[in-house]
This record gives sequence, structure tokens and C-alpha cells, in this order.
Amino acid sequence: MARSSDILLVLVAILFPPAAAGILTGCSCDLFINIALTLLGYLPGHLHSFYLIYRKMQAEERYGPDLQYFGNAEWGPAGGAHHAPGYVHAQQQQGYQAVPQQQQQQGYQTTYGTA
Repeated sequence: MARSSDILLVLVAILFPPAAAGILTGCSCDLFINIALTLLGYLPGHLHSFYLIYRKMQAEERYGPDLQYFGNAEWGPAGGAHHAPGYVHAQQQQGYQAVPQQQQQQGYQTTYGTA
């Protein structure tokens, strides 16, 4: 469900796509990518800014209104629990939870250099 802030972001993205990317992501790599895409053509800049807005709306539906931007169009809860050290994201889909690395690593450990 679109909120009024999302509608305003879409209007800003229509007028000037890098401004919408800057509002969403701050001074990040996505802002510079959007500037480059806008300089290459107005349509690619639009598509990228709409993609960022879409990913933010998805994250709001999944995690609630308290979001933190992690980069690369990745949003998550403000505490950042799923990006904490020692945890790996099993899947980026709803319904999957972070799994400790100790449980994911199964198999044999080998020592290299011995015969």
C-alpha cells in the first residue's frame, strides 16, 4: 500500500530522478549510479529511481516503517539484526530467517599441505 510519502517520492522521481535517489539513500553509490544513468538518458534514471522506491515499499510491507538502508537497494529493520556478524541470510524472501553460520557449515575440515 502506497503512503503519501511514497507518492511524493514518485513525483520527485518524475521531475528529477537523482533527487529521489538522494532522498532515499543519502550520499551512497546508488545516488551516483542514478546520476550517471540520468546523464546517459532520462529514462534509465527514472527506472532506477522507481526501482529504489519499489524496494523501499516492499521493505516497509515486510519489516514495518522503521527501516535502515544497507546499500545495493537492500532495506531491513532499523536494528539490522539480519546483517549482524555471525549470521548469513539464507534467502532474501519472506518466510526465511537468518541462520547462524555454525549451523550452515557442514562437512569436513581439511588441512592443506600434508600428504
